[in-house]
Amino acid sequence: MVNAIDTDPVNNTLAGYKEFDVSVLPIMRENNVDPRMFDSLMETALGLPEDAHLVVDNGASSFIPLCSYLLENEAISLLQSEGHTVMLHSVVTGGQGIMDTVNGLAALAKYFPQAHLAVWLNPKDGEIALDGLTFYDFKVFKEYGNSFHSVIELPHRNTATFGKDLSDHLARRLSFDAAIHSSQPIMVRRRLSKYWDDVVAIMDRANLLLGRAA
Repeated sequence: MVNAIDTDPVNNTLAGYKEFDVSVLPIMRENNVDPRMFDSLMETALGLPEDAHLVVDNGASSFIPLCSYLLENEAISLLQSEGHTVMLHSVVTGGQGIMDTVNGLAALAKYFPQAHLAVWLNPKDGEIALDGLTFYDFKVFKEYGNSFHSVIELPHRNTATFGKDLSDHLARRLSFDAAIHSSQPIMVRRRLSKYWDDVVAIMDRANLLLGRAA
């Protein structure tokens, strides 16, 4: 059983996938984030049965308010005391977003050491490197790398073929399964299928559902 909540007040990306049952949490009040709205998120999480999973999508505009709420209310400790496993996911991108995403990762690692933390390296917007250093040379990895549950390197593919197909696919807000079984050209579907198979294999090795990755 998988439940999903989209808390991004600007871009409801996850909720845009109509194949999935996603609830939108309205957190804005008079053009400001109302942290009390996160109470309902906690109520939902605490009320889930043992075999359920809750996916929460948090955008850049609500990242700091949600982190502040979790810290102030010791929410992760509460969830863990009630028998829930908490895993945070942080995406590090290349290109102009590299510093913002690295800083976000550092904040999660610093303030929520009790939670599992999965790091996703996404080269879609460019190589994840800065001043000749790769991610594994970054200060954030040297300081917190041993505490990361896993580092997931998303595949880098030819931008003219795989990259174009992936960009178009994401814009349509379709699952990979739907795209692979759609009426798109055969080679487009084949590339999407190959990419998705590679991602699934990487996620399996990362052991995202049980314990710590080997």
